[in-house]
Amino acid sequence: MKILVTGTAGFIGFHTAIKLLERGDEVVGLDNINDYYDLRVKYGRLKESGIIYDLKDGKDIEYNKLISSKKYSNYQFIKLNLEDKENLFKLFEEKKFDRVINLAAQAGVRYSLTNPDSYIQSNIVGFLNILEACRNFEIEHLTYASSSSVYGLNEAQPFSTKDCTNHPISLYAASKKSNELMAHTYSHLFGIPTTGLRFFTVYGPWGRPDMALFLFTKAIIENRAIDVFNYGNMQRDFTYIDDIVEGVIRVNDNIAKPDLRWNGKNPSNNTSKAPYKIYNIGNNNPVKLTDFIEALEKKLGRKAKKNLLPIQPGDVPSTYADVNDLIEDLGYKPQTSIQEGIDRFVDWYLDFFRIKL
Repeated sequence: MKILVTGTAGFIGFHTAIKLLERGDEVVGLDNINDYYDLRVKYGRLKESGIIYDLKDGKDIEYNKLISSKKYSNYQFIKLNLEDKENLFKLFEEKKFDRVINLAAQAGVRYSLTNPDSYIQSNIVGFLNILEACRNFEIEHLTYASSSSVYGLNEAQPFSTKDCTNHPISLYAASKKSNELMAHTYSHLFGIPTTGLRFFTVYGPWGRPDMALFLFTKAIIENRAIDVFNYGNMQRDFTYIDDIVEGVIRVNDNIAKPDLRWNGKNPSNNTSKAPYKIYNIGNNNPVKLTDFIEALEKKLGRKAKKNLLPIQPGDVPSTYADVNDLIEDLGYKPQTSIQEGIDRFVDWYLDFFRIKL
């Protein structure tokens, strides 16, 4: 297939593109390469995928120009903002994609408290442009990133896609809920098959520097205290990147279909009479933050100094994914253990930053 993957200088997008390339799909990667976090990591991903030779080359990437990978003959990359509708449409017209996997977004719950405008532009305006492009260029299937953050104030666990999600507690979460509603509208009006994926705390090699595992690893190595929110009384359904990507690709391959059992008098929240579907992708096994830290300490061979703090605005104390739909429809459930995933991340971290313990 010929697939557009957005966000390929980002964590999940990078890994998804590589997996598709290795199985033989033709991929165009798109990213605006913003400076939300350490650009060395973004450029490193581009180098790993053959788009640039070394990290400093990333600074010279020209806007709106397709670059062929020097590592994968079936890969091209373009630096582009999703908000740039004119050039986005030109890309769709030229490349004639079969499917789209939209993983580009302004990420981060806490950042949305102080920089709300960037979430509206990237996650709302940008996503609208993706939907419009899918409508105008007859895309077979749109798979897009949502988030476990949409569960907001919900307390009943595990979180199910059948649950109501009308009480987000951050603008980031609200933007992701909006994406689901916008996608349903386009599925209903124009028959575009869309599938949204609610990711649960993704971690692993090439991970985001603003996420806990990256921050904890850096601080412990530098003998600094780590910030542990809610005084450590947190649980997360940590999900390893390879498990996430396997789920993304299986969903991409399985085009959303109308639910013939859907009833408007008793409507389900995760399907529709339109070709629309929502899945959770999580490990289905919440882990205490303290246990997560212990696994990291074991790998590093060092104890963490802890700065215990109250919960941050926009955060929830616990996440836990019900993945029964994913198992039933696609025969798949994430399986990587926390210790195995953390070990792989630390090995990557030490190699990338050339650190010897």
